[in-house]
Amino acid sequence: MDFLKKHAITIIFIQSLVATLASLFASEVLKFPPCVLCWYQRIFIYPIVILAAVGIIKKDKNVGYYILPLSIIGGLVSVFHNLLYWGIVPESAAPCFAGISCTTKYFEWFGFITIPLLSFAAFCIIAWLAFIFIRSNKTNI
Repeated sequence: MDFLKKHAITIIFIQSLVATLASLFASEVLKFPPCVLCWYQRIFIYPIVILAAVGIIKKDKNVGYYILPLSIIGGLVSVFHNLLYWGIVPESAAPCFAGISCTTKYFEWFGFITIPLLSFAAFCIIAWLAFIFIRSNKTNI
């Protein structure tokens, strides 16, 4: 746990960078057009890369407070996206009424790993690490 406390922001930077590059690879190289919910998730993941980088450079003890809300909101969007994918929420509730459908499955590794699930995992990891970073800096003050 000490390793995570010490390197939380660096791991957040790496996780958010991988998620950002993967989303750009999917849309720009593989030509998977992002749906509306994918765009909303991108809105929340992309700034985390910059915030984490600046937090590392400036050694900002408050950067976790900036990252945590972005990761939670992005995670909630990905939860909704996954519920659409799994058919728990009807497709009529999706904001994707024009263009690409929010339930289009581009791939499904091992029968369950999809793009929205990967997004959810990334946001969960980032939120958890931001929480660890915030808690570790509160006890050190």
